[in-house]
Amino acid sequence: MALILGLDPSLSCTGWGLIRTEGSRLTHIANGQLPTPVGAPLADRLATIHAAISAIIAEHRPDRAAVEEVFVNKNGQSTLKLAQARGAVLAACGAAGLPVSEHAAKSVKQAVVGTGAAEKGQVQAMLRVLLPGAVVAGADAADALAVAITASQGRPGG
Repeated sequence: MALILGLDPSLSCTGWGLIRTEGSRLTHIANGQLPTPVGAPLADRLATIHAAISAIIAEHRPDRAAVEEVFVNKNGQSTLKLAQARGAVLAACGAAGLPVSEHAAKSVKQAVVGTGAAEKGQVQAMLRVLLPGAVVAGADAADALAVAITASQGRPGG
């Protein structure tokens, strides 16, 4: 049995999802979204993400974490902000001593839907099948749960 914390980092709204694995059986434990104030200084927004992830780790005590990798946007500033949010998430996991696996968006879609070209709606539909009865807080939380499911399958990160 393992508790896996999936994380979908974003400066505007980081998603998180926690699942329990017992063999091939998956159970939804919790999920949520961590928005940051749009007008706040970058350092404050990153501190908010770090503190919230640290609190989730302290409350739920997962065995490991899984984080979505950065994808390169056409807008370099957007990529940089995403990378900084990801750094805050990774720092919180590292400070808690959690082992972290990293997964490309394409491999997450492949693991959950069966194709790396899946749309967000397809991922969310499969989550309802894989985690019946789970009430998902929103798209970012759904993405985080999908990352956790990918990690539960022992899939490589890239």
